[in-house]
Amino acid sequence: MAAQTVASTTESGVTTPSPVDLGPAAALSCRECGHRVPLGPVFACEECFGPLEIAYDFSAYDTEELRRRIESGPANIWRYAPLLPVPADVAGKPNLNPGWTKLVKADNLARELGVTGGLYVKDDSGNPTHSFKDRVVAQALEAARAFGFTTLSCSSTGNLAGAVGAAAARAGFRSCVFIPHDLEQGKVVMAAVYGGDLVGIEGNYDDVNRFCSELIGDPAGEGWGFVNVNLRPYYAEGSKTLAYEICEQLGWKLPDQIVVPIASGSQLTKIDKGLQELIRLGLVEDRPYRIFGAQAEGCSPVSVAYKDGHDVVRPQKPDTIAKSLAIGNPADGPYVLDIARRTGGAVEDVDDAEIVDAIKLLARTEGIFAETAGGVTVGVTRKLIKSGLLDPEKTTVVLNTGDGLKTLDAVADTGLTATIRPSLDAFHEAGLA
Repeated sequence: MAAQTVASTTESGVTTPSPVDLGPAAALSCRECGHRVPLGPVFACEECFGPLEIAYDFSAYDTEELRRRIESGPANIWRYAPLLPVPADVAGKPNLNPGWTKLVKADNLARELGVTGGLYVKDDSGNPTHSFKDRVVAQALEAARAFGFTTLSCSSTGNLAGAVGAAAARAGFRSCVFIPHDLEQGKVVMAAVYGGDLVGIEGNYDDVNRFCSELIGDPAGEGWGFVNVNLRPYYAEGSKTLAYEICEQLGWKLPDQIVVPIASGSQLTKIDKGLQELIRLGLVEDRPYRIFGAQAEGCSPVSVAYKDGHDVVRPQKPDTIAKSLAIGNPADGPYVLDIARRTGGAVEDVDDAEIVDAIKLLARTEGIFAETAGGVTVGVTRKLIKSGLLDPEKTTVVLNTGDGLKTLDAVADTGLTATIRPSLDAFHEAGLA
């Protein structure tokens, strides 16, 4: 693919175009009005202020050649480099190389839930920092390189902070990330250990995000790439790789149903985009699929809008143990509603007690210790089956986006079965035989 250009300013103040190689990425396109602009570190349309996303040129691809190229690629997201905004040599650059995580056939969980059509858990806890955020940060990092940024930053509910810190350390960038001051301690430690600056903001995630938007416009933010703000169009594309992997791991087939957790809503919308791209490229058969969104009751603005039949998502103040999903004003909420309705899916929520119970259920049945977001998706899946909205006779994929070791407080009541003397008599007396 031909290299794109992005404007740069020399010491003399003269603006000149610099080559930017982001593979098949052709432009940024507004999701609302369709207005296109050249590739660059911008995220809002200059015409209507709608969100920008990557537009591609896939016209030169032959389906079978592309399939062979993907299947012979590395066991990480860069096997899909021909479909992502990255240079062709991305696999040789210093990056955490996330992806190609396990798609677990969850037969034990299926029996518990009454699923007969095949149930799978896409377990993204196997990524380098143990959450799916490594995928999106890997994408943003390549854009940061292309645009000459020197500091990698973000607003985060926890997992993203760790992913940015680790990716920056690996790539030789400075990192400075911002989080709500009251995050789970496990996530704080994991974000801080990589040596970058970790800053707690008094307030919730929406307060943190507003601060970061202000910092971008300040001279102090010069040279900073905020992965989920000014690099958001590139960052968001990392979520497509979940769709690619699921379909390839199912033998290049679309799942009938997918249950996806909702924070900002970006992950769900990009999974849908990835499935649509695979269909257009002929890599999977074009047939119906349904996408379901999952939220925690204590932060469920999209679920409430869906159930009320509204197109507008009203912000909420988060109050839930699922802090990684605690975004009260989700940017992609309206697009989630569109996708759920278009595909025949739904958006549902579960309370904190149901989340904890679902975490334990998944651990007990499949040996997968999910963080609270995974408890949300499993809990919502169970609820959707009981309500008849999710078909138990169809192939269903449930996402677990992070490791339960990050949210130990949620299952703090779990502990020893018994404490006994070191003798067989005590073993029998405790009823353990």
